Amino acid sequence: MDTKACEFGCRGSKDRVGVLLAQLGTPDAPTAAKLRPYLRQFLSDPRVIEVNRVLWWFLLNCVILVTRPFRSARLYKRIWGKDGSPLLTITRKQADGVRERLCRQYGNVEVEFGMRYGTPSLESAVDALIAKGCSKILLFPMYPQYAAATTASTYDAVFPHILRRRWVPTLRVAEPYFQHPRYIAAQAQIINDHLAKLSWKPEYLVLSYHGIPQKYVTKGDPYCCQCVETTAALVPKLSLPPEQVIHTFQSRFGRDPWLTPYTDETFEALGHAGVKGIAVVAPGFTADCLETLDELGNEGHEQFEEAGGEQYSVIPCLNDHAVWLDALTSIIKEELGSWLEGDARRVHECAIQCPLRAGPLKIEALKEVA
Repeated sequence: MDTKACEFGCRGSKDRVGVLLAQLGTPDAPTAAKLRPYLRQFLSDPRVIEVNRVLWWFLLNCVILVTRPFRSARLYKRIWGKDGSPLLTITRKQADGVRERLCRQYGNVEVEFGMRYGTPSLESAVDALIAKGCSKILLFPMYPQYAAATTASTYDAVFPHILRRRWVPTLRVAEPYFQHPRYIAAQAQIINDHLAKLSWKPEYLVLSYHGIPQKYVTKGDPYCCQCVETTAALVPKLSLPPEQVIHTFQSRFGRDPWLTPYTDETFEALGHAGVKGIAVVAPGFTADCLETLDELGNEGHEQFEEAGGEQYSVIPCLNDHAVWLDALTSIIKEELGSWLEGDARRVHECAIQCPLRAGPLKIEALKEVA
């Protein structure tokens, strides 16, 4: 009988471990033609817009998608880089940085990233990990604070796609890290380093989080509480005294009340009150995007100056800063846990030949053994 060694029979897998970094998404180009499908996918998500679906379908397709793509394209053009979308470019660098750090210690880890809306999709990232032999996958949403419109929407995309397979990989989901000491320390260091380099001293630091409708919180979404807890953990580590730190929410749209205080109204109120210099940072974003580069960087600056302000500085997000990549890798290693211990057990010898490869049993072979 042939006793040639094989890897776990014939399934051809080294039981690699996959890490999937999940981001929100970005259009492929800053044009109305590319914004339209992106916005359709984003605004069709029932996790994002919780209203009557029939009414919303009519409003979305007959009103919003007719006019909004042109306005959004103009905004994206203001931040678009030579390498394309800042969010896409930064997320790719984050994935590369995590991959490099993990592979220094572990030889069986693969890292991919995917977008909930746009390309590369979360589904394509899952397929890529499985094609590389990953039988275990850690889904890591790049949102420190949980919100149904972001984190849960990521689950909506990944879970059904994985479940369509014959062999469903083992899946772990990283928990929100809004209070994790490594995340807080990295965020504080980047803020403090930026403030120390300014030639002027801000009178206030505005911590601006993405807002959600108040009714989402009333229904049980923990997002607001987690944002507040992030601020509570962050403030003691900042170089400014607590009374100079303001917590706000941005990016509201529609007529429903959103989480307050609103960032734009805060900028205006500070300017009207005679404040001349402020800095702003968005702790809920791990990568710079339209909301940070344009809404805060351009629109926020204009709002503050028009209200009488003079000096204004936007602190970059965590991005691919080395201190954040080190922290992110550390958090991921904690979430992977026992899976990393299997690195030395990837290949086992098997003395039994796969029945499907061995073919029909031959009597002559039995006689020879006997």
